[in-house]
Amino acid sequence: MTPKQRVVRICTEQPTYAVCVMGTEISLDIRGCMPKDATHFDVHGTAGLKVSIIYDPEFVTSAPRWPLKSAVEVTVAMNGPSSAVNDDKVRVSYYDSTGGMLTSAWLYLTCMAISLDADTNRNGVVQANSTNKKKWTWGPNGKGAILLVNCDRDDPGSADMDSADSYVRSHADLEDMSLVILTTEGPAGIFENHKLLLQVSMFDAPKLRVFHDGGNTSISSYKHVLGSDKLSYIVECSDGKQQTSFFVEGLAFPDAGFEGLVYLHATLLEASTEYSTDTPVFSDTVVFRVAPWIMTPNTRKPLEVFVCSVKDNEDFLEAVRTLTKEANCKLTVCPFKENMGDRWIQDEIEFGYVEAPHKLFPVVFDSPRNRGLKEYPFKSILGPDFGYVTREPKNEVVSTLDSFGNLDASPPVTVKGKDYPLGRILIGSSFPRTGHKKMAKVVRDFLYAQKVQSPVELFSDWLTVGHVDEFLTFVQAPDRKGFRLLLASPSACYKLLKEKQREGYGDIALFQGLGDKRRKTIDEILMNKTYHSDNKFAQSCIDWNRSILKQKLGLSEADIIDIPQLFTVQKFGAEALFPNMVNMLVLGKHVGIPKPFGPVIGGQCCLEAEIRSLLEPLGLTCTFIDDFFSYHLNKGDVHCGTNVRREPFAFHWWNLVP
Repeated sequence: MTPKQRVVRICTEQPTYAVCVMGTEISLDIRGCMPKDATHFDVHGTAGLKVSIIYDPEFVTSAPRWPLKSAVEVTVAMNGPSSAVNDDKVRVSYYDSTGGMLTSAWLYLTCMAISLDADTNRNGVVQANSTNKKKWTWGPNGKGAILLVNCDRDDPGSADMDSADSYVRSHADLEDMSLVILTTEGPAGIFENHKLLLQVSMFDAPKLRVFHDGGNTSISSYKHVLGSDKLSYIVECSDGKQQTSFFVEGLAFPDAGFEGLVYLHATLLEASTEYSTDTPVFSDTVVFRVAPWIMTPNTRKPLEVFVCSVKDNEDFLEAVRTLTKEANCKLTVCPFKENMGDRWIQDEIEFGYVEAPHKLFPVVFDSPRNRGLKEYPFKSILGPDFGYVTREPKNEVVSTLDSFGNLDASPPVTVKGKDYPLGRILIGSSFPRTGHKKMAKVVRDFLYAQKVQSPVELFSDWLTVGHVDEFLTFVQAPDRKGFRLLLASPSACYKLLKEKQREGYGDIALFQGLGDKRRKTIDEILMNKTYHSDNKFAQSCIDWNRSILKQKLGLSEADIIDIPQLFTVQKFGAEALFPNMVNMLVLGKHVGIPKPFGPVIGGQCCLEAEIRSLLEPLGLTCTFIDDFFSYHLNKGDVHCGTNVRREPFAFHWWNLVP
């Protein structure tokens, strides 16, 4: 790497004084002050200096005196920090054509070591004098520091996220920030006529906040020095050798118009006189990338299940409680006073996380649907080491596609040689030719801007509610890619019912025990032309998505399992005829499936038996949960009424290449 150069103009009438920072070099202007009759020069420096002559051998033959008319350049670098101001010298002497010396110019130099450092190697340690801090690169061999958005609430007494405060609340708050160390070494006297500034640009200032470590254990000693309207801070340098620590917090996730990169600068300035302004001598820079928000797919280990308690779901709640015990994960019940009768906790929030080398914590993404659960994520989930983020449309109408049942993530995949080690985000949209609803632009922009889980858009607006979780889910598997994609399939359901009809069970009814008006025999369903038409439409929509998923996730047919399901087309779209079995709660090897109330043949529901035959060979344990009255009749099923916080990926996001 070529060292930075600073041009210094010398003078024969009086000495010149300059500061040289370690790692840089001075380019001497030897011609600006040369006497009229001068034809040659020579240059000498004291022992602490490295003086270099750069020349073209074709034109220079008389060294150690160098012709002034040739392409000769002089650079000076210092071997180490000075012990006193102006303790190193350079003399440039000028000669006429007879070899007589005409005059000399003197340069007095003071060398400083200045370095602004962060954890650019991404190992949790701040490296001194790092050479890879000014450019951020992806991949396992990439370099560059990482910044977390300080979006948790470490102080239970606070009413807002930590990032809302322009002061440090606790030592736990500091742990969410990235450490930056400014090291200076050299004679303290240099700061009698120089300043050292820490700076951010006006564009980066709203994205971060910097605190100066006051040098003692008191939290009150941490001073807010950069961010918002604070663009620069004069660092007090009272000692010849010192380290000054700063803590940096992120204030904004990557988003539209913000790639996620912010820059912090340390600049040495020569102090102004009465008639001039401060002039820069040296600048060092650290670039940070703000850590993205990362989703976790169904195949990650479940840690905590969330479900709402409402007036009519006691049995459902008990079934979920039993399933979470079997799966050995925590259950959190949102009480009625906090959900206000809103049972659709899957639609309100999505769990993810943020990660830096020094810290990782979960972050809940709050959807803009804003119904009864509107306040729950901010008031009850946000907390110590549990962050919060939301996106609210300003000039857009919020639709059902903005609920997070319409947001999912695939397991890690490889597509045409490109790895997606954190999977890909799946969002539902409208069919390209319909021009109907889309997820709000602010939400879509946010998801795309995270980069590390390159989104895939599917067609979900064919459904009344319009969510991807109505026709797909993922479960773990012991072979192939480590998972299976489950797709709702009217074709598979018709095939199964026709088999049962041929076996003589056409008079066996669905919905037994749910009232005579709901009962429909296999024969009635198979003879119903409206059902055939509705499900031909539904299957064509699912097949459209099937093709997209195969292409964008690199799947083959062997990676997909068809789950029998029928739909009916109503005024605003398709709805599940019976509880939608693909809308399941996946907890590792335990899956909670909506009880379909299919035809009972030989003492068991033939739909349940079919699902068991498809999933149990994968090592999965199927539990069927009755959600008919409490959820299904309200146009949702088990997955819609639950939510899961899952274990983060072991893979570090900065090691991928988007």
